[in-house]
Amino acid sequence: MSCRICGRRAKSEFCRRHEEAYKSILEGYREWREAMNISWREYLEEIAKNPYSGRWVKDVA
Repeated sequence: MSCRICGRRAKSEFCRRHEEAYKSILEGYREWREAMNISWREYLEEIAKNPYSGRWVKDVA
């Protein structure tokens, strides 16, 4: 199986790095949703344009 983003070998949908990024996104969304009442799509857009978001997270977003 390969990562659906980068094509690296993976045990699931994502490689290890993209899987960690995805988990981080999910954890962050819970906090943002409670604080700002933001939708999933809006959250992903904010991540994508944030200059402090890492490469792996932006790939997943």
